[in-house]
Amino acid sequence: MNAEIITIGDEILLGQIVDSNSAWIGQQLNLLNIRVRQITSIADKAQDITQSLSLASSRAELIIVTGGLGPTKDDVTRQTISTYFNKPLVRDAAVLKHVETLFKRFAPDRMMPEINKAQADVLDGCEVLFNDVGTAPGMWIEHQQIKYVFLPGVPFEMKFLTTNRILPKLRDGQREAVAHRHIITIGLGESFLAREITDIEESLPESIKLAYLPKLGLVRLRLTQIGESESSIDYFHNLLVERLGRHVVSTSDISLEQAIVESFTQKGLKLATAESCTGGGIASSITSVPGASCIFDCGIVAYHNTIKQNLLGVDPKVLDQYGAVSEQTVIQMAEGVKKLSHADYAIASSGIAGPGGGTPEKPVGTVWIAVSGKNKTISRLFNFQNSREINIERSIAQALAMLWNLYIEELDN
Repeated sequence: MNAEIITIGDEILLGQIVDSNSAWIGQQLNLLNIRVRQITSIADKAQDITQSLSLASSRAELIIVTGGLGPTKDDVTRQTISTYFNKPLVRDAAVLKHVETLFKRFAPDRMMPEINKAQADVLDGCEVLFNDVGTAPGMWIEHQQIKYVFLPGVPFEMKFLTTNRILPKLRDGQREAVAHRHIITIGLGESFLAREITDIEESLPESIKLAYLPKLGLVRLRLTQIGESESSIDYFHNLLVERLGRHVVSTSDISLEQAIVESFTQKGLKLATAESCTGGGIASSITSVPGASCIFDCGIVAYHNTIKQNLLGVDPKVLDQYGAVSEQTVIQMAEGVKKLSHADYAIASSGIAGPGGGTPEKPVGTVWIAVSGKNKTISRLFNFQNSREINIERSIAQALAMLWNLYIEELDN
């Protein structure tokens, strides 16, 4: 089945919000082997919606539309699809009662405006996708052998309806079983990784496809099998895991941060961070993972040298002789925060993220990272580019990769 995703909202086109809905929906459809042919973002205009629906219907069998289902005049999706399908809007009593109940709960002292009742208006003959977590319901419409799904644009409402209303219907209609297996790797670039497993990849049967999904610091491998017994995909999955050995971080579809949290939790290990140029980004990436409180002791953003000295114990002579952005300083930062927190592992970063602050000796993009482990401390110099955002992102990715590699090394020893 081919699908197309249409997101409606001027705020997307103006760059005020990022269209995360399409990425998430695409991921869910991929797990069902439903191929997304195109993603389109359009304005809250009837003409644009009509034109997009017409074009999508010529390419896809499933069309998912998010946005434009609010109660205000700029939300024109309902009226537009009424015209497009040549069917009237009707007020759904159950949805109206739900909207009134929600309004009373959150605004008990106010009378619900008449305009809010319009959120209970749905296309006549559609399947109403009841929205337990919001006011606007979704709509499932089948027209000329094409499935149309209209969802609210609020991400948590869209995800609820997709998970609880849409995906079960799509699974029920799936003719062939689809199986996925994942391998998260570190330490090998995409081309080097491909070279290592060329013979295995070439031996895959037609029913199994291998996808490379590179990201800063790691590469994800995804095996997808359509039909047949899952023993076949498991066989090749095991071959890849065995071949890649210590480069394998996880065989689940998780992030490196999640792998660190899970592994450190299992081993009873603690982590601390001392950051300068990354500004708390390393700590944030770890603490964004549920369960991080089991392994994360503290994170210190030591921008000023006095904090490096007084809190982390960096020697003033080291700062005077080598500077804040140096191997000597970042090592003392890592070892200092590990001592302060009594953690098992510590990460430290110091660099020139940019756009200013660089010198001929230490240009913008110069970053030192150190990781102190149970038995030793390692450090590494990176020379990135002139973009502050990219420099910080790359520093975080490399810091986590260094942490994982040292952890695995010490685990083996």
